[in-house]
Amino acid sequence: MRAIYGAVAALSILLTAGNSVAQGNYPEQTVRILVGFSPGVAPDVTARLLADKLSEAWGRPAVVENVTGAGGNIAAARVAKAAPDGYTLGMVGNGSLIFSPSMYDKLAFDPVKDFAPIAQVFVAANVLVVPNGVPAKTLPELVALARAQPGKLTYAHAGAGTSQHLAAELFKSMARLDIQAVAYRGTTALLPDLLAGRVTLSFANIVNVLPLVRDGKLRAFAVTSIKRSGIAPDLPTMAESGYPGFEAVPWFGLMAPTGTSPAIIDKLYRDTVRILAMPDVRKKLNDLGLDVIGGSPAEFAAAIEREIPQWARVIKQAGIKAGE
Repeated sequence: MRAIYGAVAALSILLTAGNSVAQGNYPEQTVRILVGFSPGVAPDVTARLLADKLSEAWGRPAVVENVTGAGGNIAAARVAKAAPDGYTLGMVGNGSLIFSPSMYDKLAFDPVKDFAPIAQVFVAANVLVVPNGVPAKTLPELVALARAQPGKLTYAHAGAGTSQHLAAELFKSMARLDIQAVAYRGTTALLPDLLAGRVTLSFANIVNVLPLVRDGKLRAFAVTSIKRSGIAPDLPTMAESGYPGFEAVPWFGLMAPTGTSPAIIDKLYRDTVRILAMPDVRKKLNDLGLDVIGGSPAEFAAAIEREIPQWARVIKQAGIKAGE
């Protein structure tokens, strides 16, 4: 019996050592980063930038695969169900991790239990803008205008459950306003009506509207990020403008399936934040209107657990469901 126990113990030591060696040599094959959106958008561009730099550092290929559909949820589900070996990762956003649990009656993944967070990568601010025909010149004047005409003012958003949609609903709730939603398929689709004054306001993506603000075609009041945007530092935040704690932004981070070795997660985290600190990488992301986060796995996990119930209240109060 002692001989059997001794053999088992020896085998366990060998297996543990083998795993340590394997993790120390990671990666030994191609690493895939799944992105739930089409090529050219912020999470795709960022994932490709990371993949290129990781490939250089590792001497092994890291590639991006676009798995579109359901607002990024199909890609997120594939990451959640992948083998936890570090070879399938995902650039996953708060649309899937934070908003979807409250918008879908059933999801193919659990945003807390099915993922091992690696690092939050970037956040992109939205901007509260109005066309020039709107008489309000300040945010308090806009609020007063809306209160004077309950149900008359409209806001354009980029689709149900997007950060732009939820930013407006959070604003309505905090300012106690009655304004009506008008849905579009993306920020670029709403811009013609916004510029023409057919809708009153929008919380629109900063990259899309900042050039129009600088050209004097739209008026901007505040950004929806908790900190001022690096590409528009002159614009105050909504929190600075009288709405404490206001934050409604799209963010994305690198995720692995739950059960992935802590040693692999740590290596991926260290390599990711090292790349995000590179001046050329930061410049490329800032030029896209993206602000680097680079938080630790623990900070990333805490953000997910904190934000799910926060947005659940807003989504429930607004009655938002997927596909509306």
